[in-house]
Amino acid sequence: MKIVITGGGGFLGHQLCKLLLARGKLCGQDVSELVLVDAHFHRPLSDPRVREVKGDISNRDFIFSTIRGTEQTTIFHLASMVSGECEERFDDALRVNLDGGRHVFEAARAIAGRPRVVFASSVACYGGMDMTQAMSDGTKQLPQTTYGMTKAICEMLINDHTRKGHFDGRSVRLPTVIVRPGKPNAAASSWASGMFREPLQGEECLLPIRRDQPHPMTGYRTAVASFIALCEAPEEKLSRDRAYVLPGHRVTPQIAESVITEVAAARGIKLGPIIEKFDKRIQGIVDNWPQQVDGSRALALGLPAPPPLREIVEHYLEDFGSPK
Repeated sequence: MKIVITGGGGFLGHQLCKLLLARGKLCGQDVSELVLVDAHFHRPLSDPRVREVKGDISNRDFIFSTIRGTEQTTIFHLASMVSGECEERFDDALRVNLDGGRHVFEAARAIAGRPRVVFASSVACYGGMDMTQAMSDGTKQLPQTTYGMTKAICEMLINDHTRKGHFDGRSVRLPTVIVRPGKPNAAASSWASGMFREPLQGEECLLPIRRDQPHPMTGYRTAVASFIALCEAPEEKLSRDRAYVLPGHRVTPQIAESVITEVAAARGIKLGPIIEKFDKRIQGIVDNWPQQVDGSRALALGLPAPPPLREIVEHYLEDFGSPK
């Protein structure tokens, strides 16, 4: 089987590729080729099955030349501009997230048979209502960010392409994924990883939101396992709505600080401080995101639940190293 991962140079794309290589199979077939598509690659993978292709997903000719294949092709579409960038660069968000998504879906449509397409969506597709209620797959989507709007439209495109038999599409509606290694990025949710990562590295975390602000979160191992689980789910078990919100923990900065304090005590880590640096713009974006999600539909399909929050933090330290 040929597998294409757009956004393959990013964190989740890299983790997904590593897991697929370790498994060696997807949907009962051997993984013969992994094509990673991205504008930048920071974490090279040394494996003869991996091919890195650098390019812009908003370039239709590039996408069609890269994704072409047989019906034994599976596509994981993870490439996207992040939330903060989308708010500042509306035209680029439409070009990359919408046009890029359309190119990927049309390229999949051109493949003989019904290839499988798994799309990385987001809980940012919700909004415009009481955000304290648990958002489920049945909650009306009314995104209040450009990023969320592009994700919601791509979900609808996935559903319609699937209805018309163009391909077999599935959307994973992600809570915020933690703990991401590296430096903060332009995502409005970047603080969600930073409030764990920086203190554990002995560095200060500048917190742009209220300490009691709840937000749904899941671990990166669970997110990647969910991509594969939804990809492998038998089609007869799926409904006409192919988008599944993942279960997530309801986390506040206060809860995060309590958890890393426990981890630091157990490991002898000297924590850096979490310092309040309120950012009205970031708080305004977060106010329009869910505070909790109902992932029962995904769980009923067999997708994994996230482990306890402390275990997610331990996974991060195991995979990316404790501070010296």
